[in-house]
Amino acid sequence: MATSGTYVTEVPLKGSAKNHYKRWRSENHFFPDAIGHHIQGVTVHHGDWDSHGAIKSWNYTSDGKKEVFKEKREFDDEKMAVTFRGLEGDVMEQLKVYDTILQFIPKSEEGCVCKITMMWEKRYEDSPEPINYMKFVKGLAADMDDHILKNENKA
Repeated sequence: MATSGTYVTEVPLKGSAKNHYKRWRSENHFFPDAIGHHIQGVTVHHGDWDSHGAIKSWNYTSDGKKEVFKEKREFDDEKMAVTFRGLEGDVMEQLKVYDTILQFIPKSEEGCVCKITMMWEKRYEDSPEPINYMKFVKGLAADMDDHILKNENKA
């Protein structure tokens, strides 16, 4: 039986939970312009940008390496949570299961916390644990905060 696990971490953000959730839920097309050093492209294969169950591919750079990730999207609007269920791509060569949940929890009028929960199961016993992907997702959330704040300050 392959090894599995769950990572959980929180990233403090200065932007509002509502605006962060909106960006991650339905505005992924802004990612290449907002955080292009991480995300170079997002393509919708099934559904729309903001539809539950949509399937998207992400072209991104992690640890200096260009990779692709195809995922199925799920939303929980009440909890302001977005789930990415891994379907194909570089990470799925090493993992059988790769589900990442980003939940935006209000802490004040201006700030929030992004709670990241990553559930995974290795495809092979000698596959590395996906700690580098947790670091990558934390970086995405933190770097998107600067973009969210710029937009909030314009409003």
